[in-house]
Amino acid sequence: MTDPAVTVARGRRTGVWPMIRAERAALAVDLADVTDEQWKTPSLCTGLTVREVLAHLTAGASLNAVRWMAGVVRCRFDFDKQVAMRLYGQLGTTPAETLERFRRVVPSTTKPPLPAIAMLGEAIVHGEDIRRPLGIRRDYPGEVVTQVAAYYQSSDLVVLAKGRIDGLKLVADDGPFTTGSGPLVSGPTLALVMAMTGRATYCDELEGDGVEVLRSRCATV
Repeated sequence: MTDPAVTVARGRRTGVWPMIRAERAALAVDLADVTDEQWKTPSLCTGLTVREVLAHLTAGASLNAVRWMAGVVRCRFDFDKQVAMRLYGQLGTTPAETLERFRRVVPSTTKPPLPAIAMLGEAIVHGEDIRRPLGIRRDYPGEVVTQVAAYYQSSDLVVLAKGRIDGLKLVADDGPFTTGSGPLVSGPTLALVMAMTGRATYCDELEGDGVEVLRSRCATV
């Protein structure tokens, strides 16, 4: 079985950006036939529709470090306000325009002051935030979700993940990912990633004595 660290190192050599572009492109294809009514569906991000989450992804791919800092200052260091401001700036007037704006940023390598792997995590996690409520399923490449899991296991940047899984042992049953020690949480790598980032519904796909602990922590921002 391949060590997750080896998988991450291999991904860094080949480049994360092609994976980000592939995930964005796949999401754009999946959303091509979504109806105007479906765009109003609540996402897995509390308080946001699937359309608003897509606009958030567009904003992230349109925002460099300088513009990010300018927005932070403008919002008086209220980071949630900055996120909301950028999101609504990318909504457009119709769902079709929201999707078209996202399509334009598929090849973008513009990003806030975050590592590129964080942008891959955003593409997958927010992609699921959109897909799951719409009943859309994606078969993610194993290497991609393993890299994202390995990133989140040691990061609380932007989203609490490392702290959420503290004192638990996570083991993927479909790939090489494993981390931590303590009560066991096992299941698909994607479900582990989504639970690590606070999506409690994915705990239903997990097994082990630590699942309910992790589920209770999903309410932690």
